[in-house]
Amino acid sequence: MNASTQSAESTFDAQCRRCPRLASHLDAVKAEYPDYFCAPVPPFGEDAARLLVVGLAPGKHGANASGRPFTGDHAGILLYETLHRHGFASRPVSEHAGDGLRLHDCRITNAVKCLPPENKPTTDEIRNCNPFLARELAGLEAGSVVLALGSIAHNAVLRALGLKQASARFGHAAEHALPGELTLLDSYHCSRYNTQTRRLTPEMFDAVFARARSLLEEG
Repeated sequence: MNASTQSAESTFDAQCRRCPRLASHLDAVKAEYPDYFCAPVPPFGEDAARLLVVGLAPGKHGANASGRPFTGDHAGILLYETLHRHGFASRPVSEHAGDGLRLHDCRITNAVKCLPPENKPTTDEIRNCNPFLARELAGLEAGSVVLALGSIAHNAVLRALGLKQASARFGHAAEHALPGELTLLDSYHCSRYNTQTRRLTPEMFDAVFARARSLLEEG
């Protein structure tokens, strides 16, 4: 089934409250920051995209505030710059959900759609959200690329496809063949910590997206 034929409800639930800890945390953050989005953050981008970027979860002052993945905090700076450089985004900066930015042949989602305390979802919370990711993956056409930002996103992709973690080990720039003629690419997460400590450099990140573009052109 192509992603363009899937209903929005099948891949995302805007009213989801199935994780009590996350639901109560969102309520508490909303009380502290009334103007924040503070709800499950929907995927952003084209329904029929061939590049699916999978992050961890919304950041408190980023996607949880803006309602758009990787928008409003440090983590999105390098991501959107790199997406734009490789033709996946119309602009190099994502300012807010209504800024007119568009993604081209690309969609961004998260392994967990709600803000977790201290940015650390539990195993049960990852499992609860995994069916949404599974449906997104099921909608990708053959030859598509899934780019996992960090090991939690990587493992969530494997879980969503019914694969064991041992079948494909996470590693920066690692490449794995997936069922359905999909390719999984790994990258360290573009978090403030990783970029400021130089664990992830712009050059390292750029090379992963260059490989994603090359795979899409080949496929």
